[in-house]
Amino acid sequence: MAGRPEQEATAGARLSEKSGGAGRKVMAGCLSEFVNAIVGGEMPEGALLPSEAELMARFKVSRTTLRETMQYMVAQGLIRSRPRAGTVVQPRAAWNMLDPLLLDAALDHEQDFAFYDALLQAREVLEPVSARQAATNADNAALIAVTEAFEAMVEASGRDTEAWSQADLDFHTAILAASGNWVFVQFGVAIRGALLASFRLTNRASHSFDDAIALHRQLLEAIRLRQPDEAEAVMRELIARAREDMEQARPAAAEE
Repeated sequence: MAGRPEQEATAGARLSEKSGGAGRKVMAGCLSEFVNAIVGGEMPEGALLPSEAELMARFKVSRTTLRETMQYMVAQGLIRSRPRAGTVVQPRAAWNMLDPLLLDAALDHEQDFAFYDALLQAREVLEPVSARQAATNADNAALIAVTEAFEAMVEASGRDTEAWSQADLDFHTAILAASGNWVFVQFGVAIRGALLASFRLTNRASHSFDDAIALHRQLLEAIRLRQPDEAEAVMRELIARAREDMEQARPAAAEE
């Protein structure tokens, strides 16, 4: 399955700033298909890639486009070239799974629910603490950002899953920023794409948007009223609900 259009465009721009729009589109398409072939297991870990001529024929691209595509994949840890031995697929542990294209491909495959589990574990460690610190440290600008994201969630009200997911992402990353801890802020930047993909999954599986809104409102009020214990507890509850929703989504994905 090809990557999302906005991610393909970003990848193409990264690959070659000198190419025209058509060239970037071709490279982005090649990259998306190539990444999916590896992440999806068609080209498994340790496998020797086909020859350059075979790859050019498969992806219908020029030698220059193919080489630029593969340079990007080397940088993301997907493949490695060996002198006189060809190019091989790297072990999964070497892949940069937070790269938007890799993430998008990984989340298209059922076996990668382990990625969601790992993401939730990281959130369980960091987000309750960030909520506590936000309740202590948030300035007016930070409170406005959290409030505006919450209002966007209310406006979406579950009718538009994408708008809801984007507002949910903005809400949680605004709290990370409101904590005043630069490590938390950078964590939010690094996993923004992963969080959005996770919210898309869990929000589709959620059975009660009203309950979700109530919990987010409770968290906002705890931060606004400088109640760090309450903010931490509500954030833990929100993440626990996200885990429940993910478990609901897992069998649904398996049936597709």
